[in-house]
Amino acid sequence: MNILEKIVANKKDEIRARKELYPEKLLEKSLFFPSETVSLKHYLNRKDKSGIIAEVKRKSPSAQNLHPYLSVEELSIGYMQAGASALSILTDQKYFGGSNKDLEIARKFNFCPILRKDFIIDEYQIVESKSIGADVILLIARILDHNQIVTFSKLAHSLGLEVLLEVHTKAELDNSLAESIDLVGVNNRDLDTLNTDIQRSIELSELIPAEFTKVSESGLKSENEILLLKQKGFAGFLIGQSFLAHADPERECARLISKIRTGSNEL
Repeated sequence: MNILEKIVANKKDEIRARKELYPEKLLEKSLFFPSETVSLKHYLNRKDKSGIIAEVKRKSPSAQNLHPYLSVEELSIGYMQAGASALSILTDQKYFGGSNKDLEIARKFNFCPILRKDFIIDEYQIVESKSIGADVILLIARILDHNQIVTFSKLAHSLGLEVLLEVHTKAELDNSLAESIDLVGVNNRDLDTLNTDIQRSIELSELIPAEFTKVSESGLKSENEILLLKQKGFAGFLIGQSFLAHADPERECARLISKIRTGSNEL
C-alpha cells in the first residue's frame, strides 16, 4: 500500500468511531453549524488579495515534525496579518498531527475562508466540516469516483460549503469535473513518490475550464513560481511546508507575499 492508501484505510476506521461518538444530529447542534460561510473563490479572485492559502499542520508523511508544538491561534492570526487570503487546516491526526479542534480554534480567531484539509470519503465528514467551522472542503479525485464527487459536492453546497477538487493528472481531471465543483486544485506532489514538480500545474492549467478557480498545491517555494502560475491563470496557491520549515512561518509568509506583490507590480 502507498501512503494514500494507508491514510484512507485508517480514515475508514476513524470515521466509524466518530459516528458512534458524535452522531450527525449532535454535529448539527454545534455553535458553528448555523453560521454563514466565507467564500474562498471570492477571496482568491479579489485583486487586493495575495491568493496565498497558508497551511497549518504539525507534520506530514513527506516531512515529519515540521512544527509539533505550534499554536494554531498564534500561527493562524500571524498568517492573516502577513497577508494570506485564506487558511488551510489539516485535521487528520495520525499522519498530519491535526484535529478538528485546530480548525475550531482557527475559526474562532479569524474571519477568512478556511479550508478543511482532510481525506473525505464519507458524507458524515462533510456535515462534520460544517460543524467545526469550515468554509471549504477538499475532495481528492484519486480516492473518489465521479458519483461520489457529485454527491459529496452537492451535499456540501446544501450546507453552504464550497468545494475544492484536487487532481494530479489529466485523467483525474477528465473523470472528476462536475458543475457542483467551485475550485480545481492541482497537486504538484506525486502521491507515490512524494516528490513535487510545479510543471504539473502548468501542464493542466489550460485544461481546466475557465469557470473553475484554479489553485496550485504543494511544492511552491518562490515568488517566481507563483508569478509564473498567475500568468497561467492560477488564483490560489496552497503553501504549507515551505513556510513551516522556518522557525517563524508567519514572517516567511509575509516575506513571500511582499515579493509577490512587488513582482506583480513590475509585470
